Amino acid sequence: MFKIQILDKITDHGLAELPKKHFTVSTSTKKPDGILVKDHVLTQGDLNENLQAIAETGTVTNNIPEESCSERGIVVFNTPGANANAVKELVLAGLLFASRNVIDGINWTQSLTKDDDAADLVEQNKTRFIGPEIAGKTLGIVGLGAIGVLVANACRGLGMRVLGYDPYISVDAAWGLSRGVRKAPDLDSLLAECDYLSIHVPFNSETMGMFNADVFDKCKKGIRLLNFSSSEIVDNIAVKEAIDSNIVACYVTDFPVNSLLGYDKIITIPNLGASTPESEDNCAIMAAIQLREYLLYGNIKNSVNFPDCEIPYAAKKRICVIHRNVARLVGPITSLFADRAINIDNMLSKSKGDYAYTMIDIDTDFIDGIEEGLMAVDNVIKVRVI
Repeated sequence: MFKIQILDKITDHGLAELPKKHFTVSTSTKKPDGILVKDHVLTQGDLNENLQAIAETGTVTNNIPEESCSERGIVVFNTPGANANAVKELVLAGLLFASRNVIDGINWTQSLTKDDDAADLVEQNKTRFIGPEIAGKTLGIVGLGAIGVLVANACRGLGMRVLGYDPYISVDAAWGLSRGVRKAPDLDSLLAECDYLSIHVPFNSETMGMFNADVFDKCKKGIRLLNFSSSEIVDNIAVKEAIDSNIVACYVTDFPVNSLLGYDKIITIPNLGASTPESEDNCAIMAAIQLREYLLYGNIKNSVNFPDCEIPYAAKKRICVIHRNVARLVGPITSLFADRAINIDNMLSKSKGDYAYTMIDIDTDFIDGIEEGLMAVDNVIKVRVI
């Protein structure tokens, strides 16, 4: 029986993926085998000796001490794509907000009183809020992951010319793109053509402040910028200077910070990208399934610190080895089985960065001394027998 601790509100549909036959779920579980988390910030003290995995019901895992988890052999999962449709829909709204001056128009209308002749004042003032249509305009999308692909396809359907740039695009993402989406050869050429720019890159050390003064200087004048990715990807000082210089006509962001509040031509949305009941369910279900499949069968999918590694479970025993990604380590691991005349029925070994994961299926219940022997191998971090 595995103990699961939940540290945030997880939907019932998600928890239903953890059957009571195998899991006990509680907010106050001591020394859990797995943790389900959304926004709660985990510390070193949360990484107990029993902990095998942490599942984040979202894409951002900066609330989890990822490197410490890796060093202890704790697998960290996230849920890429589970909230993609919710974010896509808000990006479409952001495009219209950036173009049609809808927000200012609504705010002005709300300022009218019952003593005003609303109909007459609207006729007199509506041209103050005029804005261009998006059909026929050029949209640039930087980052063609799950969200970027959905935005690109939807905007093609709305009559926009769409350019995409992503040097790391996956095969699955490429298959999902509309044939009408053009590939930009580089970021600079995309910036020079775009009337609108939507950012969909993950936040990391390489993308921090990616959209800065140098980038804005290369943009087509009057560009409208949308950021539904991460606050830190856009240099807030630089974007305000670009607005003052009439390079950026409007900046729509889902990440309000104090320096952007009340600034003309900046629309701040209160982090609503994934705030839909459907998205909450999708993320919770995906996170729970990934946690379940790892604890029960050792399969890894959508881990941020270890490689995807999946084998259908059909053997009598499965041995899962988390180790460092160093040369000539698989040999000493498999030799332990050969020395004991244990036949390896199936095996998969994959790596990600500094760490690796090896799954070995055997056709016998006899594993005397295997776990201890594996732990004695240099650079092996954790061993599980399932």
